[in-house]
Amino acid sequence: MTSASLLTDAFERVRETVYDAVMGLTAEQLAFRPYPAGNSIAWLVWHLSRIQDDHVAGVAETEQVWESGEWAPRFGRPAGSMDTGYGNTAGQVAAIRVESAEVLTAYYDAVHERTIRYVSTLTDDDLPRIVDKSWDPPVTLAVRLISVINDDLQHAGQAAYLRGMIQYG
Repeated sequence: MTSASLLTDAFERVRETVYDAVMGLTAEQLAFRPYPAGNSIAWLVWHLSRIQDDHVAGVAETEQVWESGEWAPRFGRPAGSMDTGYGNTAGQVAAIRVESAEVLTAYYDAVHERTIRYVSTLTDDDLPRIVDKSWDPPVTLAVRLISVINDDLQHAGQAAYLRGMIQYG
């Protein structure tokens, strides 16, 4: 197995978890928050998609998917907003609303497709490349991609947990 196929497999698993967490839920269920400061499924999936979009675009040196479409208004964000959800207040979390699970999966799928297209080109020699010197030690491409996968799976798992709360009380 190559590094590229390993990364592809990991991102495919994220996609499966995202779909399992959101498909078939109503807009109200996607907006459900278990307590006033809690995150909703809509926010969790939007956030994990935004972080993946932001970080992969950064290492690939491309424009974010978010910038290439009318995504912000579809998520209750002002046009031109580049917010990723990092450090959002309870009010900002509540503002992320979608009309359906398909809005979440459409944006996620566009990000996922670009991610897979990028990681499928990587070789083992690419992974030690420094992509962020603002940390000590500096962040390599390998560490950045594993960090994205880790963050995605945690948030997708939280969304799946919330789905269970909604479905089974």
